[in-house]
Amino acid sequence: MRVFGLTFFKHSARAFILSISVLLLLWLSSPLLPILAKPETQIFEQVWQTVNDNFYDPNLNGVDWKAVKKQYQLQLVKARSSKDVAVVLNQMLSQLKSSHTRFYTQDEPAYYQLLGIFQPRNPDLNKQLKQFFPKGKIEYTDIGLFTKDINGKTFTSSILDESPAAKAGFKVGDQILSVDGRPYHPIHSFAGKAGQTVKMLIQRSPEPSSQQEIAVVPKIFDASTMFLQAQTASIELIEQENKKVGYIHIWSNAADLYQQQLQDELIYGRLKNADGLVLDLRDGWGGGDISYLNIFSAKHNLSITNIPRDQRRYTYNYQWKKPVVMIVNEGSRSSKEILAFGFQQSKMGPVIGTQTAGAVLGGRPFLMRDGSLLYVAVTNVFVNGNQRLEGKGVIPDINIPFPLEYAQGVDPQKQKTIETVLQAQFPPTDK
Repeated sequence: MRVFGLTFFKHSARAFILSISVLLLLWLSSPLLPILAKPETQIFEQVWQTVNDNFYDPNLNGVDWKAVKKQYQLQLVKARSSKDVAVVLNQMLSQLKSSHTRFYTQDEPAYYQLLGIFQPRNPDLNKQLKQFFPKGKIEYTDIGLFTKDINGKTFTSSILDESPAAKAGFKVGDQILSVDGRPYHPIHSFAGKAGQTVKMLIQRSPEPSSQQEIAVVPKIFDASTMFLQAQTASIELIEQENKKVGYIHIWSNAADLYQQQLQDELIYGRLKNADGLVLDLRDGWGGGDISYLNIFSAKHNLSITNIPRDQRRYTYNYQWKKPVVMIVNEGSRSSKEILAFGFQQSKMGPVIGTQTAGAVLGGRPFLMRDGSLLYVAVTNVFVNGNQRLEGKGVIPDINIPFPLEYAQGVDPQKQKTIETVLQAQFPPTDK
C-alpha cells in the first residue's frame, strides 16, 4: 500500500505539474497578456472604474459596461502610442452616448482649457495638479485659434480676440497647410516656441494660388484667464446708420468674473452707450449659471444717479432695456444652451445662428495617474423641471448657416445680428 501510495502521489504530482504547464502555455498565448503588460492598462482600468463609479446614470444609459470593458481591452493590443490609447478610450466612452464624457491628453488644447476652467473652484483638483504643474499655473504655448477638420483638411473655425493668430492676420475659414514646413498640430507645432517667429502656410480660397505664408509669434496662455481676456478684448462698438451696436463674445461663462465683467461693461463701460447689443455665445466652453440673463430681464426699473463735487450727473441703469440679440452655433454647449433656451423663453430677443450642440449635462474633471484628464457627466440636467436639452440643443429663431471652408473671415451670422439690432423692432422669427 505504501508503494502504491507513493506511485499514486508521483502520478498526481506529474499531472498537477502538467496542468500548470498547460495553463501557463495558455496564459502566455493569451491576447490579454500584452495588454496587461502595458503601462497604459492602469490608465484604462482607472478610466473604466471612474466612469463606473461616477457617471450620472447608475445604469450607464443601458450599456453593459463590463462587456464594453472586455471589448476595448482587446483593442489596446493594437495601440502603439499614447494617441492610439486615447482613441481606444474615447471609442469606449462613446458607447455611453453622452456629452461631457471624454478622455483628454496633454496633446490637446482642450486639456489645458478645461483644467484652467475648473482649477479655481476645485481645491482637490488643485492639489492634484501640483504634481504636473509645479508652478501652480495651467499653461501651454499656442497662437489662439480653433480648428475643424472637414474632408481631411484643417480649417480655422474661430480665433481668440487679440491672440497671436488674430494679430498675425488669420481669418476664419483659412485652411492650415503646414507650420515651419511640417504638418500642423495644435500643441506640438508651438511647444517651446513662445516668443519665436513661426511660419505657417495657409490657403485662403479653393484656388492653390491663394496660398500664403503668415508669420506668427506663439505665446504662453494661462488657461485660467485666457477666455476672460479674450472676452474683454472682443468688445467693440459698431457704428452703422447713425447707431452704435455693441458686441461681446462670451468665450466661457464658467465663473462669476465673466458675468461681472459683462455687467460692468454694460452698466459703466464701453457698452453703456450702445443702442443695441449682440451677445455672441458661439464656440468656447459653458459652465456657470443662468443669472447672466438677469440684467436683460427688465423686471426692475432701478437706476442710480451719482453727483460728485463738480455737480455733473452720472446715471447708471442696472437693467439692459435696449435691443439685444444672441448668436449661437453647433459649438455653443452646456450652460450656453440653457442661456439660449431662457433667452428665447423670456422673449428677450431673437436667437440667430445654427442649432446648438445638445450637450447639456453637468461634467466633472478627474485627473488620471499619468496626468491625463477624464471628463465625466456626473449630473443629469433639466430646464423648467422636465425639459431635457441633452441630445436636442436649441433651435435658433433665425437660422443662418455659416459655410466655414474658405470663408475668408466673412461672418454671415454676426452680420445678421447687427442688421437685426439696427432694425430696432425685431422681425418675426421663422420658427
